[in-house]
Amino acid sequence: MDLDAKVDAVVDALADREGVVVAFSGGVDSSVVAALAYDALGDDAVACTAKSETLPAEELDDARRVAEEIGIRHELVEFSELDNPDFVANDGERCYHCRTMRLGKMYETARDLGIGTVCDGTNASDPGEGHRPGLRAVKELEVFSPLLAHDVTKAEVREIADRYGLSVADKPSMACLSSRIPTGLEVTEERLTRVEKAERLLRTWGFSQFRVRDHDGLARIEVAEEEFERALDGDFVRAAREHLSEVGFDHVTLDLHGYATGSVSPANAAYEAGQEGDDDPLVADVFAREYPVGEDD
Repeated sequence: MDLDAKVDAVVDALADREGVVVAFSGGVDSSVVAALAYDALGDDAVACTAKSETLPAEELDDARRVAEEIGIRHELVEFSELDNPDFVANDGERCYHCRTMRLGKMYETARDLGIGTVCDGTNASDPGEGHRPGLRAVKELEVFSPLLAHDVTKAEVREIADRYGLSVADKPSMACLSSRIPTGLEVTEERLTRVEKAERLLRTWGFSQFRVRDHDGLARIEVAEEEFERALDGDFVRAAREHLSEVGFDHVTLDLHGYATGSVSPANAAYEAGQEGDDDPLVADVFAREYPVGEDD
């Protein structure tokens, strides 16, 4: 099936619903679903963003802006993942607990609006991308994933976004802030806040694909390989060291492996086979390795 046919199939499937609430982060996947839903249903399509401690303020601003671009009604709900001890514990199922809570808020909004369908931006590439416990929550809660249902891949999502003139067509993936905290280390408001403040600096310096991982006070900065030169600029190095120390980090490092999605998340079969999945750990525990040192070190 070509892309035009897939787009028509998604629009038709959405038009068959009396209304939908789109779980809307402002990323490219949910933005495409929101745009197609608005085409299919007009004012009976609603984009809903869940605001919590794990959502960077800049991402919330982006969600508001993109919803306005599309023209879709935009609702905001607030909750705290930190109220859930299972989420705070940050085991291998953290994303499952988060997605369950977040989608639960979507269903509450849908009920309040008299809408029977909640849909999300899961696409056809997602199930094959490693350890994704959040997808189990999508299935259990019977969320409608129109991109997945009609075999729309991530590359095709970006093409659709470009066709619609969406400003997020080339936006890099941006997982929630809790993904910066290694599995097994508790998610706390303090850690989320200092990561958000640290990443704001990289955004200000013009980095596009980056993470600041919080290893219990050690900041591990990851940037895309093509942005290494900027990361090694003396002015940036001094700014990063000073700013990250001010926001609460004890030590600041640059990871020479570069940016890797899910580099502090649980291992999975893809990683063990030497492939990079979406949650593959580059460094499971940055303090667990032994490194050679000189006699005077």
